[in-house]
Amino acid sequence: MMGCWILNESLSIILVLSWLGVNLYLFIDTFCWYEEEESFLYTRVILGSTLAWARASAVCLNFNCMLILLPISRNLLSLMRGTSSCFRGPWRRQLDKNLKFHKLVAYGIAMNATIHILAHLCNLEHYHWSQSPEAEGLAAALSKLGNTPDETYLNPIRTFHTNTITELLTTVAGITGLLISLALILIMTSSTEFIRQASYELFWYTHHVFIIFFIGLAIHGAGRIVRGQTAESLLLHNVTFCRDHLAEWQTAARCPVPQFSGKEPSAWKWVLGPVVLYACERIIRFWRFQQEVVITKVVSHPSGVLELHMKKRDFKMAPGQYVLIQCPSISSLEWHPFTLTSAPQEDFFSVHIRAAGDWTEALCKAFGAEGPALKEPWSLPRLAVDGPFGAALTDVFHYPVSMCIATGIGVTPFAALLKSIWYQCCESQTQWKLCKVYFYWICRDPGAFEWFADLLLSLETRMSEQGKTHFLSYHIFLTGWDENQAFHIALHWDENTDVITGLRQKTFYGRPNWNHEFRQVAYSHPSSNIGVFFCGPKALSKIIQRMCRLYSSADPRGIHFHYNRESF
Repeated sequence: MMGCWILNESLSIILVLSWLGVNLYLFIDTFCWYEEEESFLYTRVILGSTLAWARASAVCLNFNCMLILLPISRNLLSLMRGTSSCFRGPWRRQLDKNLKFHKLVAYGIAMNATIHILAHLCNLEHYHWSQSPEAEGLAAALSKLGNTPDETYLNPIRTFHTNTITELLTTVAGITGLLISLALILIMTSSTEFIRQASYELFWYTHHVFIIFFIGLAIHGAGRIVRGQTAESLLLHNVTFCRDHLAEWQTAARCPVPQFSGKEPSAWKWVLGPVVLYACERIIRFWRFQQEVVITKVVSHPSGVLELHMKKRDFKMAPGQYVLIQCPSISSLEWHPFTLTSAPQEDFFSVHIRAAGDWTEALCKAFGAEGPALKEPWSLPRLAVDGPFGAALTDVFHYPVSMCIATGIGVTPFAALLKSIWYQCCESQTQWKLCKVYFYWICRDPGAFEWFADLLLSLETRMSEQGKTHFLSYHIFLTGWDENQAFHIALHWDENTDVITGLRQKTFYGRPNWNHEFRQVAYSHPSSNIGVFFCGPKALSKIIQRMCRLYSSADPRGIHFHYNRESF
């Protein structure tokens, strides 16, 4: 099982190890440089190795801040997914793990920021101690430099009686460091799964503190607290000799008083490119925000699901893509992702929205979904749409066999896929790489089947007419029912069509036996690459992922289940 996991995830493992390797290289290389560089020899006399710890973590922090915005640049990812021939197969699946990489880089930022903060707190203490009466020798002499006009200081703490915290908060580095730290803590704590599920709005707003974070990061080094000997001073002042001849500094020609300056800030050089790229993303979003969206139809489904049909000029989509929607009358800042449920062949695009939070509940209310009658189109609130963007499900047609698994409202990404299949079945000349689709839907509420059963019924009929009944195998599982429903189901069990969905395929009651399902698929398609596409809760996602590893062959020529999860 471990061998199958390594085989399936080999590219992901290589990319993560590469990221770790670059971080490790940057840290060790920078650490060694600051431990050996002559211009920082006198700085090391006061600070010791904590100078190298602070600078090495700062470089790794800059590197990860350069990466953090790239995985959430949706237009860039969609461009790479749609136009580059390099992103096929395993490489293409890496684009679907963009949020995982975003989180991984965030952990790297948090770890390096912690090291950087702790190292500088130690540096402050060392600076402060070197001004104390107990300090003597070279460290004390270096700390006293800068008291006369012809000298430059090395120690930013000028007297022993200075309050280091107060002194720090009067500097650019101290103020920006505090702002960066607070912004990072706020972003990290509000990104936990508990906060995101309890209040997505809180997560959304606090995440935009990243603007303060990047501004603070860009100007953090402008304070130049950490100082080293200037290049001109090194030519005149031989540190190897002069460090042991402190008494001759004022008299010997070869030991003039050393001069110091702060290191030029470099963080902005690391983050400038990604920040400009992300700014372009926001400009594109603003441009799309200005474009008119015409709402052509509103349907209220059971289980608090709202269906919206919309039209927008030059809007082109592919099955499995998603859009970001904003309703200015609810919030002028929030954009929420929703999978498109229409097919590219239709002259509109649609989404299905379940009331599952403050924003979605407000949207359903604004469209009159909770009232006795839906509002007229002219009285509906304005919507803005950004996208469409690529997602994992767009790769369904790239496999000879695909397993599509959904729970509850998670079925919406597959609606567009099944509709597209229906339309393409009407075109007898259509040639696909995809030969077989297994569709599983696990749902708790029988009322939720209403809107989706019609689609399955029309697809079932079309497949039968085209002689392609073997192409789609669907399995619907109902996990919640009461006694009256159970009696009704039992009474009509022998009928030709299912009592709940009206389909020829009968509904299963209870949860699927995933071992049995995967075993059957593996037996039916030996030596095949099978795409597994899932949209639902994390607990079931882990089970499906484990099944993919369990039933994949360690032999490259054997059967392989490639797991893909919808995440945006």
